[in-house]
Amino acid sequence: MKSITLNRRDVLLGTAAAATASMLPRAAIARELLRMSTLGPGTSPNLVMTTFANIINRELPDYEIQINATGAATRHALEVAMGRTAFCMSSPALHSLMVNQSAMFETIDQAPELAKRLRTVLNFPMGVYHIAVYESSGITSMSDGAGKRVFLGPPGSAAYATMSRLFEAVTGLVADTDYEAVDLGWDAAAASFQDGNLDIYCNPTNAPSPVLTQIAVTNPIRFLGIPQDQLDSEAIKTLASRPGFGLATLPAGIYGDNQVNTEDTTTLRVTVGIVTNQDADEEMIYEMTRTFYAGVDEMRDSAPWLAAITPQVAVQDINMPLHPGALRALEELGVTIPDIARG
Repeated sequence: MKSITLNRRDVLLGTAAAATASMLPRAAIARELLRMSTLGPGTSPNLVMTTFANIINRELPDYEIQINATGAATRHALEVAMGRTAFCMSSPALHSLMVNQSAMFETIDQAPELAKRLRTVLNFPMGVYHIAVYESSGITSMSDGAGKRVFLGPPGSAAYATMSRLFEAVTGLVADTDYEAVDLGWDAAAASFQDGNLDIYCNPTNAPSPVLTQIAVTNPIRFLGIPQDQLDSEAIKTLASRPGFGLATLPAGIYGDNQVNTEDTTTLRVTVGIVTNQDADEEMIYEMTRTFYAGVDEMRDSAPWLAAITPQVAVQDINMPLHPGALRALEELGVTIPDIARG
């Protein structure tokens, strides 16, 4: 291997360069670039994580977070565990599957060991599963999905797995046998539904969703849900009892006069979170966590959807240890930390 020798001139030049750098304005010093992977536009994770990145980029001059909104959450979690990406969206359900090497991780032998390298920064409500149709379609229940074009979520995603199981549990309909499960990403699916090219559009998101709000301005829409007489079935109980999941309601009228539902719709809710690698710098994660919640407090009046993003919710449904920096920040913010989050 080639050796490198530093002479006196090299040392003096290096010292001078360091001294010059110390006198440069802070903005002139290169920021640390950090990649954050999330779901596509139109989803709650994209909205929350883009807000996280914007607050950090504005308030912490040493860092620049760049958003990657392509690909599936499965791959994103593996990339963070391997140290190839700084942050990603994950979920209690996805983490459980990774630990147990099941579902989309079944063929990935390293998944359980890689799961041990992941740490939570904070959790937040992804929202409730919206199962939307245009009133003009004549579809009034999930059973009417037979023979229709249905977007369940991107193939291989946790949303796809959840919605395909829900349709089968409620109606007996099987994806790509009894209806066409359309292969699209989140942003393409939103555009396709807006253009009338999908019969049923599923999206786990906080209500009111910007995408669906825009549609409901000019189009009567209906939301499908789980029939009351099926809430106690074993299939529905199994779906709702998975890590990070539960039953919830989508309120009637939350999308205005063009929402034709006259009663609340029962559906599934889900918690997700921002995840990093166990080796991420503790002070960096501490500063980012504190800074994010301070920024959210300042923005609540102008962005009502942020009401659900609080330090207390950061440990909701958690089944993965918090990163030490996040743990310290949340404790200082008065959050009661469950034992499982302490690692």
